[in-house]
Amino acid sequence: MKIYPKIGIRPTIDARQGGVRESLEEKTMNLAKAVANLISSNLRNGDGSPVECVIADSTIGRVGESAACAAKFEREGVGSTISVTSCWCYGSETMDMNPYYPKAVWGFNGTERPGAVYLAAVLAAHAQKGLPAFGIYGHDVQDLDDNSIPEDVAEKILRFAKAAQAVATMRGKSYLSIGSVSMGIAGSIVDPDFFQDYLGMRNESVDSTEILRRMDEGIYDKEEFRKAMEWTDKHCKSNEGTDFNTEAKTKSRKEKNADWEFVVKMTIIIRDLMTGNPTLEKMGFKEEAIGHNAIAAGFQGQRQWTDYKPNADFPEALLNTSFDWNGIREAYVLATENDALNGVSMLFGHLLTNTAQIFSDVRTYWSPEAVKRVTGKELTGTARNGIIHLINSGATTLDGTGEQTKDGKPAMKPFWEITPDEADACLQKTTWYPANRDYFRGGGYSSNFLSKGEMPVTMTRLNLVKGLGPVLQIAEGWTVEIQDDVHKILNERTDKTWPTTWYTPRLTGSGPFKDVYSVMNSWGANHGAISYGHIGADLITLASMLRIPVCMHNVEEEKIFRPAVWNAFGMNVEGADYRACQNFGPIYK
Repeated sequence: MKIYPKIGIRPTIDARQGGVRESLEEKTMNLAKAVANLISSNLRNGDGSPVECVIADSTIGRVGESAACAAKFEREGVGSTISVTSCWCYGSETMDMNPYYPKAVWGFNGTERPGAVYLAAVLAAHAQKGLPAFGIYGHDVQDLDDNSIPEDVAEKILRFAKAAQAVATMRGKSYLSIGSVSMGIAGSIVDPDFFQDYLGMRNESVDSTEILRRMDEGIYDKEEFRKAMEWTDKHCKSNEGTDFNTEAKTKSRKEKNADWEFVVKMTIIIRDLMTGNPTLEKMGFKEEAIGHNAIAAGFQGQRQWTDYKPNADFPEALLNTSFDWNGIREAYVLATENDALNGVSMLFGHLLTNTAQIFSDVRTYWSPEAVKRVTGKELTGTARNGIIHLINSGATTLDGTGEQTKDGKPAMKPFWEITPDEADACLQKTTWYPANRDYFRGGGYSSNFLSKGEMPVTMTRLNLVKGLGPVLQIAEGWTVEIQDDVHKILNERTDKTWPTTWYTPRLTGSGPFKDVYSVMNSWGANHGAISYGHIGADLITLASMLRIPVCMHNVEEEKIFRPAVWNAFGMNVEGADYRACQNFGPIYK
């Protein structure tokens, strides 16, 4: 059973005894209970369990009660806090002082008591003390006996809670590098200072040869391997595609069968390296059973591994998928080519949505004119302004087929919503081609599918800039469908054995979202992480908690929710974001 951080609810109150405090005790506690119920009823952790809330044992009016609350939250494993009040309180005495907790304050908009006055005062105290907090203030006045949470308040509470839970979940976990830098990709030059200072994570590293050692010495669950091979034979090997390699580079059937066994063992071993496996201890491998406490990982692959061993397309695809031979389960986060920065982008999306993430090259921009020239056909519908070809070497999630449905439309869902029929449909739509041995001399198998269109998605990328630090790019848009014959022509210009997602961003008419070309031209790296849903606003909130400025996004201004003190850094909200992040610096430094 996984242990997740909890969200602490702090009911703050006017400390004046003799009538004032007594009149507000029930109201204040009811607000706290309403917030806790809202969060636990709407948000889930990665394993599907409700996000738990912990309410202070009493209302908080003076600093002694603040201290008692803080002690309880430490004991209970709280990772973020929301303070609630309907009245005036003593700001610096009642505020949350933990520097690592993301924090928010809901000041009840009522006229009987000055909840809004406290909200303004305590946010000023947070700003003055360098502890950024999110301010939540309802648009419409409520009556004092109204304990309901208005829609606009609920939206902000849930946005904060979702992002805060992601921050707290990452803290203390690891990113595991298997191998090192792939083909000079800067994203796979893992920067431990970034992980430590901004995410509160440590970096673990093992050489790729550890996989071979475990294979050679039998350090994997033999019964699980047997089960995995039966499943793979039924669902993957049965969908093995045509071998398009030249005759000289085509492996024999015996060699291909051995490759299937090899990549299945790889999958089991990489997972064990990430999370550990108690079965290994029973086998006498106590050290290997522990794992690396990795919430995300990356595999170098190219080229030292792939030049002589089967590639990791199968392990990466299966681990990034919400199901395998053990059934439907939470997807892992495993970055191709050990691109840790894209791995973090995937991790952000996964923690905010609880869904599998698409890892892709942001490969090609196809203008309507270029498509017309090459195919003789015109792009229409959502694709009419141009499309971006998202494609990678068969290492992305099978959830990306779009064979799951929500409200009758293609979707990528949290694992607890996926049916066995939907998992089977994803598998049936996936062909496993023998790897292109011009790229992958050691062979292996690459998944191939075409994502269904009209899924709302958000493409994300974290980049590091010398002298600036991390920045985040966000592009909300949709997967699109194009005519079969157009797809065939465009797709086969790249590699017909790899999975394709056709994508178009939502345009704003200005800046990097002036047109589709500008989005492609402004993208900061060769890879992108693609999440189901339009989650740009959640990502912006998360980035502000981590003090990572957002350099590019197409989210509506009214949805942007950052700490209140960001307002002190100028009226241009994006420039203010940069200045605030620079001023406060990373949380854990």
